[in-house]
Amino acid sequence: MTILELIQVILFFALLIGLTPILGNFLYKVFIARKHFLYPALGWLERLTYKAGGINPDEESNWRTYAFGLLLFNFIGFLFLFVMQLLQSHLPLNPAHVRDVSWHSAFNTAVSFMTNTNWQGYSGETTMSYLVQMIGLTVQNFVSAATGIAVLLALIRGLTRKTTEQLGNFWVDLTRSTIYVLLPLAILFSIVLTGQGVIQNFHSYQTVQTLTGKTQEIPMGPAASQIAIKQLGTNGGGFFNANSAHPFENPTPFSNFLEMFAILLIPASLTFTYGKMTGSVRHGWTIFTAMFILLLAGLCVSLYAEYHGNPIFGNHALMEGKETRFGITNSILWSTSTTAASNGSVNAMHDSLSPLAGMVAMVNLMLGEVIFGGVGAGLYGMVIFIILTVFIAGLMVGRTPEYLGKKIEAFEVQMTLIAILLPSIVILVFTAWASVSAPGLASLNNNGPHGFSEILYAFGSAAGNNGSAFAGLNANTVFYNLALGTAMLIGRFGVILPVMAVAGSLARKKSTPVSSGTFRTDNWLFIALLIGIILIVGGLTFFPALALGPIIEHLLLMNGITF
Repeated sequence: MTILELIQVILFFALLIGLTPILGNFLYKVFIARKHFLYPALGWLERLTYKAGGINPDEESNWRTYAFGLLLFNFIGFLFLFVMQLLQSHLPLNPAHVRDVSWHSAFNTAVSFMTNTNWQGYSGETTMSYLVQMIGLTVQNFVSAATGIAVLLALIRGLTRKTTEQLGNFWVDLTRSTIYVLLPLAILFSIVLTGQGVIQNFHSYQTVQTLTGKTQEIPMGPAASQIAIKQLGTNGGGFFNANSAHPFENPTPFSNFLEMFAILLIPASLTFTYGKMTGSVRHGWTIFTAMFILLLAGLCVSLYAEYHGNPIFGNHALMEGKETRFGITNSILWSTSTTAASNGSVNAMHDSLSPLAGMVAMVNLMLGEVIFGGVGAGLYGMVIFIILTVFIAGLMVGRTPEYLGKKIEAFEVQMTLIAILLPSIVILVFTAWASVSAPGLASLNNNGPHGFSEILYAFGSAAGNNGSAFAGLNANTVFYNLALGTAMLIGRFGVILPVMAVAGSLARKKSTPVSSGTFRTDNWLFIALLIGIILIVGGLTFFPALALGPIIEHLLLMNGITF
């Protein structure tokens, strides 16, 4: 690792810390309906949206009505995208004349983008038309991210309101998140990326002559607009099959830095917003610190594993599967950030990562994508672990657990456990099923523990709504399209519904005044306890599976055995 690469890593994290309160304060103003600098320019669009949709922005709902609106909206989005893929050969903006997508791949992709997973079992440039890429996939990138923010806002209201059933209006939260946050940032980012060389056009594919005298077809398309929101919304679906390793998606070192930074920008800023909305900015920074420590620890382990020589590779740093224009540090910073933030984009092939670096990526997925995580989703996932932490702390001192003035009782703990266990069960059960079934084993690129890791990573990515893959597994089969699609649905809504139920329960409660016996959630002791709970739960749940995959592969590799 060079000095320049070290400086870049420091600059990356310094900018993240510096911009967190700036953007976080702006998000706070947007979500509490306080006037902000974008309101004069875009307020008309918000009002027009309410009028067109017949929405009363002053009308609020309980958690069941809020959740029903969320589920209905997402189902309509799934259905629209599913049908578009089945009919795309008959629709306009298809200069490459790509055929209709198979029903099982269309199901998987529609579920994937609707759940903010963006898992792709297909090659984008040869499978999707421009219309489907823009009206289908890119639109879902916006609204799936806005859905995650909406759930977080409902949870915050549940924590801060007293003796009420009202948690806000889903349609208002969705609209404001899209119009004032995601849309302006995506437009600005698209312009910058286009300036860096990311393509944005509607040209037909270009046929060119190579230096060897042969012809090659070069794909075109409106890529920059999709790349911007795929990063900002922690989505991750690539316009091209090679994703952010493709020079048309990620052409320069500066575009690489910006795209990595965009992945973490909004999730990090939401921790500050959360602190302001709950009345404790210090607590918001406490959550940020816990996330940051976990991210930094994973990055250090991954960098050590990739730079630490192995005799079987001649004691050289590992460059297999990486772009030489980015190098190891940028590839590992990306793999750590993208798996920590529920973003499925890649600028290097995870299948070629060293076993330990691959394990870090898996652990980031399996911890529930709470290390910053998806937009909104990462933070409400972290709050679930916070509730579990204060519950355990309460048991340790023999006191009724409280969080932000609300008593944590049996119902909240039950919902918390459901939200934690459902994705974990999906990962382990579906991985076991695929590992012993003929359809699951038929798609493997490797045997032994690495092949097992490919399957484990796939279901970890699906249930964690991440979308990245080891890329050694052919998942575009009926078995994997259906199994992974089901895992995505459970991983998304199996967490959202318990979170909404917790929000509704907490909103009905009175606030308990802070006393000398209140367990503080804004100091280093709480940070240590929170990180410990996250790692212990993850360790106890997934250590046996990790031992069969990356851990044993690492030990065998050190003895010269590869798969």
